[in-house]
Amino acid sequence: MSLDVAATKPHERLAAALSDDLSAVNEMIRTRMASEHAPRIPEVTAHLVEAGGKRLRPMLTLAAARMCGYDGPYHVHLAATVEFIHTATLLHDDVVDESNQRRGRPTANLLWDNTSSVLVGDYLFARSFQLMVETGSMRVLDILANASATIAEGEVLQLTAAADLATTEDIYFKVVRGKTAALFSAAMEVGGVIADQDEATVKALFDYGDTLGIAFQIVDDLLDYGGTSAIGKNVGDDFRERKLTLPVIRAIAAADATEREFWTRTIGKGRQEDGDLEHAVALLAKHGAMDTTRQTALDYIVEAKAALAVLPDSDIREMLLDLADYVVARIT
Repeated sequence: MSLDVAATKPHERLAAALSDDLSAVNEMIRTRMASEHAPRIPEVTAHLVEAGGKRLRPMLTLAAARMCGYDGPYHVHLAATVEFIHTATLLHDDVVDESNQRRGRPTANLLWDNTSSVLVGDYLFARSFQLMVETGSMRVLDILANASATIAEGEVLQLTAAADLATTEDIYFKVVRGKTAALFSAAMEVGGVIADQDEATVKALFDYGDTLGIAFQIVDDLLDYGGTSAIGKNVGDDFRERKLTLPVIRAIAAADATEREFWTRTIGKGRQEDGDLEHAVALLAKHGAMDTTRQTALDYIVEAKAALAVLPDSDIREMLLDLADYVVARIT
């Protein structure tokens, strides 16, 4: 299968290389999100699943399985499982965050209602467990069930840490490992497990997913203060939602008394006024918080690429290495 020469971004090249498998995953998603008795389910699900997302997480599962020489059918089940878990968390997140936009489109809770988003998210979680069971692997079930619990735990931790100026970097990374990196690492890990790989290989796949997921979330947090609306969310959403992300945590740690009063008013008490977002961005720049946070993301990318060193050379491996670089290149 020839790769699309016009596909220049790493995730696009990866999608081209995995196009047959991705087509099978998309067909399974469409089949499994159907509901004979509740047409609202495929309506809501299709709005999000077919919104033009990169399918990054299921691609990680397919790529891991391909690198490990798997020739069975269940990598497709697992990739669909990963996408269902991800979609369910997005539906729930948009309700929690009271979001109106995702990937540049109205959110499901805005188009329908919060109740529909929550219940359809629950349905997708249930569907994901049905798909896991079909693989017949207890270890796969254990990995993805643990990841699902960890994601929920990370979201709850973020909820309790929001607006708390005492939030530390340690807490931030616990949130990130939970709400984002857990599914990246599980997506990679199950690809190796289903291919019956040795423990060193499975651990390497997990480590790549874990560190890539952390870097991915750090970059997302940076883009909230330095990106554009083209990234799929409104710039400043995290500030308006009073989330303590890494650049803000670092700016607060370096703040003088006047600056701390600003953070207390805007983040701690939620009293935000016109011009506050711009002032927040200026404070991040003043204390170098954006630069040091970008360097932290780069450090995790170095770890991610090092993890793949135990895997044999292949086109897919090279694409995953390029993907790691691209994650941080989004903010250069």
